[in-house]
Amino acid sequence: MSQTLDHHEAELPDIPVDVTPEQYADILEGLSQASVDRHFDAFIDVPWDDPDFQVRHDDPRWVLPTDVDPLGAHPWYQAQPLARQIEIGQWRQANVLKVGLQFENILIRGIMQYVFTLPNGSPEYRYLTHEATEECHHTQMFQQTVNRIGVDVEGMPWLMRKIAGILPWAGSAVPFAFFIGVLAGEEPIDHTQKGILRSGKELPPVLSRIMEIHVAEEARHISFAHHYIRRNAPKLGRIEKLVISLLFPVIMRVLCDVIMVPSKAFRKEFGIPRKVMKDLYWRAPESRERLQELFGDVRMLADQSGLRENRLARWMWKLCRIDGRPSRFRSEPPVAFAQV
Repeated sequence: MSQTLDHHEAELPDIPVDVTPEQYADILEGLSQASVDRHFDAFIDVPWDDPDFQVRHDDPRWVLPTDVDPLGAHPWYQAQPLARQIEIGQWRQANVLKVGLQFENILIRGIMQYVFTLPNGSPEYRYLTHEATEECHHTQMFQQTVNRIGVDVEGMPWLMRKIAGILPWAGSAVPFAFFIGVLAGEEPIDHTQKGILRSGKELPPVLSRIMEIHVAEEARHISFAHHYIRRNAPKLGRIEKLVISLLFPVIMRVLCDVIMVPSKAFRKEFGIPRKVMKDLYWRAPESRERLQELFGDVRMLADQSGLRENRLARWMWKLCRIDGRPSRFRSEPPVAFAQV
């Protein structure tokens, strides 16, 4: 599994930060061709009818991993009977997938808003429509898995679901902020799924397969967002750049909590003590460390784009509790993995 992950990451080497319009067009052409050469269909590349891909409610592989999911490592969870750990694990994975497909639904609509504004000959048009196609397959794949698990999860918090109808308009109104939001939704899930795949933990086959597919294609999507932000940051006006530099960590932290923090319904369903949830998200020192690890790549991007160079911006990253060492390269494993 980890070899598959490393192979997908190797397909997308880092590109120099400063690129000409011609180099940018070449990068997008390469990403588009990668989408042609290696893409997945939700109902062809996942063998839903295979007996091994059926969801069993007595399968211990649904127990949450201790080295990636904060809840999985907590003594309260580990003290639960095995059947309860499996039930909690399935609910947790189903809700993360539901949040992911809801976010990608917003992303697809935002991309369509953005490409509607592009002129003929734009090198971004073809790539972004490839990305939207792939995200459609991800939503199908995630929803099919949620249906198989069989728990009626809501996904995003109530407020986010209510404002989801207006968020795609940011794709055409404020595209720079929109693509920061894209990263805020993609990076936490991508980082977590890579951590699970790298850990070598045995997973239910359906979960393992959809993670492998998602990580493989998200590598391209995240690569585009990084290039877009780096290329367009120098075009920001002085005041606009200051505002964006302050909003950058806020957007990251807000959407991270939407994705990663379990809902009140989850806490009530399983009687999880309030103190446990507060420690896990994100009061305990090890939880804060996990939170910071999620954003190494975007801290690197903010530094490369000049969006973390002023004192107020650096203070805002600290206030949001997602400051720390930037990654040295995209998808750099956490130290715990790097030392293995």
